[in-house]
Amino acid sequence: MRKPKALREGSTIGIVAPASNVDREALVQGAAELERLGYRARYSAQVFSQEYYFAGTHTARAAELMRMFVDPQIDAIFCARGGYGCHHLLQRLDVAVVRANPKIFLGYSDVTVLLQYLENQCQMVSFHGPMVAREFALGVPSYDAQNLQRCLTQVVGGQRIVAPGLETLRPGSARGRLTGGCLSLLTATLGTAWEIETDAKVLFLEDVNAKPYQVDRMLMHLRLAGKFDKLHGLVFGTMLNCRQSENQDYGLQEIILKTLENYSFPILYGLPSGHTESGSLTLPFGVEVTLNADSQYLVLEEAAVE
Repeated sequence: MRKPKALREGSTIGIVAPASNVDREALVQGAAELERLGYRARYSAQVFSQEYYFAGTHTARAAELMRMFVDPQIDAIFCARGGYGCHHLLQRLDVAVVRANPKIFLGYSDVTVLLQYLENQCQMVSFHGPMVAREFALGVPSYDAQNLQRCLTQVVGGQRIVAPGLETLRPGSARGRLTGGCLSLLTATLGTAWEIETDAKVLFLEDVNAKPYQVDRMLMHLRLAGKFDKLHGLVFGTMLNCRQSENQDYGLQEIILKTLENYSFPILYGLPSGHTESGSLTLPFGVEVTLNADSQYLVLEEAAVE
């Protein structure tokens, strides 16, 4: 796996909008938060473009992303927000050029599609975590600043990732490369040239506003596609607002265990990354991790940057 260069004080972060259109005020606030963290934020007028529900045309969004990868003055690329639109970029990106210019790339939700592209097509470590016009605009405690900085600046492994409220759904420990993202986006990759690869991996899944039967259906989709057959371990996010109703007499955790009852890999539930109410964690995809579901933590066995 190609590892991007670590950030340092004064590094320049390029901001892109690869999916839906962006609120100007929120992006400006998020950029100010990046400056507060010690970085320089840079973005072009393209980030405020709009066509339908996209942040500009597909061609323009892809070109801006490629420009950020090749610009030697840009040290990392952070996404402004998710929404929808990243699928349209996949055939418009140049794998060889991206591979030759590894950089930190950070986002979640619809950006899951691009995280998987970087991990599987470009063999590059990518980062599932807070976005500029969302968590950074809101500031701490919407995101975990210490975890973010350790992932993006430290060239040694060993970071232990924990959070309040974690639940052990199935005990045990496992080791493998971390991958994953937003569940609904991952199922949308199946049957394409960009589908998720899960063999010998530790898989992170999260989503928002998906009712239990919809989560069940998506897990079954992955199951029938064989994506759990050689999986080493599974970690769920907080699954924000993933309930049928306020007074349902079962938990999503029960549905998950029932749907995955034929497997033996350990399962941890409730890690706040992506869609979550606060404390959004940064998770590097493509690095070796150890999942300990008994003691409820992840360890990054290697650094995500160099």
